[in-house]
Amino acid sequence: MIKLVACDLDGTLFNSDMAISDENVAAIRAAQRNGIEFLVATGRTPRQSRRTIEKYGLKTGFININGALVYDADNNLKVKHKLPNDKASSISKILKENNIYFELVTTDKIYSSDISKRVVNLARALMILNPGVTFKRAVATAAGSDAMLSMTLVENLDQLLANDKIEIMKIIAFDAHGQSAFAKAKKEINALGNVVVTSSSAANIEINDIKAQKGPALLDYAQMKGLKREEVAAIGDNLNDASMIKDAGTGVAMANAIPTIKKLAQVKTKSNNDNGVAYILRKFIKNNAKE
Repeated sequence: MIKLVACDLDGTLFNSDMAISDENVAAIRAAQRNGIEFLVATGRTPRQSRRTIEKYGLKTGFININGALVYDADNNLKVKHKLPNDKASSISKILKENNIYFELVTTDKIYSSDISKRVVNLARALMILNPGVTFKRAVATAAGSDAMLSMTLVENLDQLLANDKIEIMKIIAFDAHGQSAFAKAKKEINALGNVVVTSSSAANIEINDIKAQKGPALLDYAQMKGLKREEVAAIGDNLNDASMIKDAGTGVAMANAIPTIKKLAQVKTKSNNDNGVAYILRKFIKNNAKE
């Protein structure tokens, strides 16, 4: 019996228009009525994700910033794993030396030294997640998205890293040339130890503390709720979903998921543009009723 479901946003719950379909909204509500707790698992900050979900009239818990923070549906913080500032400074230096644009993510803000690069890189990520979307449309969507509302422009990111009062939860880096462009930097970052490098798009990497992963965060939360691993499911499409797809009792891959995720998952559902989340939630509800 499935009692807890963690679900990714981009390429999973979101369709190509970065919207949650009416069918998916209805299925989430049906799951909640039938005793299934729903967690949104995302690289986004709490404020970003909460604003996005609330505008659909939904109330859920969140795994935020890839597992750095976990909140229940009443917005109570349950898990926190920040990236130490000295480690973040070392990562920043490596990215600069490799000429890779990056941003610092705190609990409620994203800091950038170049907003135009932020918009362009977010647009490129949308195009990769949603083949067929034009660059012009992707830029327009990116510029008006919730992801931009938490953006703060600063001249010098190093000054933030030197401030002990600023807690860095994640560093996200972008390069239009794809994952091959990150190879050298990733090797150097991994050599620092106690960090994890994932990706939510072919054009980015996301660096967190080793404990801040969707999978471990999901299982920590499930344990707090007194749930067994086999009572937990996770739905995703990309590399930053791999740990929760692997750790959950039932891992679900979207039809549009990358091959790695499809190999890890025990179950497959429809694509993000064909209400894949609603499809699998209805199956969970039906199967639970039989038990």
